[in-house]
Formats: sequence, structure tokens, C-alpha cells
Amino acid sequence: MNSSAEPLAFDIVARIAECAPELRSAERKVAALILDNLTGASHASIGEIAQRADVSIATVTRFAKAVGCRDVRELKLRLAQAAAVGQRFLSHAAPDAAPEHIATRVFDEVQTALSHNHQLLLQAPLAAAAAALRSARMIYVYGMGGGSTALADEMRFRLVRLARPVATYQDAMLQRMVASTVSHDCVVIALSATGRVPEMIESCRIARSYGATLIALTAPASPLAKLADWLIPIVAFETDFIYKPSSSRYAMLMALDVLVTELAVSQGDESRELLRRMKHALDPHRGGGERQPLGD
Repeated sequence: MNSSAEPLAFDIVARIAECAPELRSAERKVAALILDNLTGASHASIGEIAQRADVSIATVTRFAKAVGCRDVRELKLRLAQAAAVGQRFLSHAAPDAAPEHIATRVFDEVQTALSHNHQLLLQAPLAAAAAALRSARMIYVYGMGGGSTALADEMRFRLVRLARPVATYQDAMLQRMVASTVSHDCVVIALSATGRVPEMIESCRIARSYGATLIALTAPASPLAKLADWLIPIVAFETDFIYKPSSSRYAMLMALDVLVTELAVSQGDESRELLRRMKHALDPHRGGGERQPLGD
């Protein structure tokens, strides 16, 4: 890569996330290591990176070039710059800072997460994933942990509005049981910010073995991403400000919204009529203006 052809501060994290699905298996290990600990990778030597990722030094060198860097030295420089961007969220304010300061800090982190993930969504196979949802006899949504558990239900609520047959499962044992009952005309949607929850990965593996299509909203280069038929990438941009929930929830919610909107648009007049009926049923019941949200 010619450094004069591209600004020095290009977003290396987003570049790695975009390239990860197309990399060789060994290079994906390097990608996963870096995305899991950006600061640690920026400080590690090439030998340490290779050892931690369980790959050769030559693989680390190939990885650096695959993501647009001249060599590992430039890769580490860009990683250090990306890590420094995260530090801007760490002000000198105490945890009990004035509410407006906290609001600004939370807003900045959410905005950063949405901005980076927006670029990933532009390349995601949304139309293909929506087509799978449109033709599915049954859709099962899996979520585990704090964020994904709630968003699994959010996905169900959105799909019900479009008359899709859908159920959510957040318990690991139930996920496993359901996975054993699926067939080729079923779709499993797996939500996981990390893509590394062992129970969910195993349930998804079982579902795929019985022919189900797997749509994963998760981290690129993760074990769950490797299983997916259709990957909708989610990259978490976390900081050391430990007092707030992860901003990755907003990135996942955006991906969820985009996927469901893609489905709604693809259904055309069918979606329009379903939403009209819902509005007709709600407005006389609750009153209020015509521009109220569809729901509450």
C-alpha cells in the first residue's frame, strides 16, 4: 500500500473487520486476536502476536499486507492510533460527574459505534438474509447475556409486525433442544456481540447439521461468524469507561433494524397492508395523533 495514496489515520479496525471473512483460516486467528484486544496487539511484538494467535510469524506478516499495511510495523502503528481514539472517551471527570457530562460521553461512544458499524452494513448480505427470512417456515432467534437476550425479543417483536412466524429462546438448554427439531425450511438468527458464547455456538452448529439456515449478527472472524450462512457484522468499540453498558448494543440494534427494514421493503405491498392493519387496530384504542409510533 502506498501511504501517500491514503490518509495515515484510516480506520484499521473497520478494515480488519471488513477483510476478516475473506482471509485464510490462520489469518482470521490474527484478526480475532487483534479485534479482541486492540491495545494489547498494538504493544505486542510480531513474535508475541504469532504465539498468542497460534500461527507463524509469516502469517502475521501476510495478515498485515492483507489488510492494507506495508508491514507489521505499520500495522502496529495503525493499531496504536486506533487504540488512542478510544482514549478520548476517558475524561478526567469522576464517575459522579454532572449529568450533562455523562450524557455527552455516552452519546459520543454510541455515535462512534454506529458510525463504524454503518460502514460494515453497507457491505453486508442483507438482501440474501431477508430472502431467507421471507421464505422460512419458522424463524428462531437466539440471544444470551445482557444485550443479546433483550434484542432477541426485539427481533421477535419486529418480525411479528411483518407476519413472520418467529420464536425467541435465551436459555442454553432450550436453544439446544430447539436446534435438534429444525429442518431445511427453518432459519436461526443468532445474536452475539462477541460470537464466542460456547453454548450458542454449539446450538447453532446442531441447527445447521439439520439443515437450518443460520443468520448471525456477530463479530467478524468469530467462531459464530464462521458458522453463519449469512453474516451481518457487528464490531464492538469499547473503552475503559466501565460505568456504562456496552455501546455494541446500539450497533446490534442498528443491524437488526436494517435487516428487518430490508425484509419489509422486499415484501412490498404485503408489508404496507400489515402495518396499516396494525395502525388501524391501535389508534382507536389508545387515541392520540396519526404520527404516533407503531407500537408504544
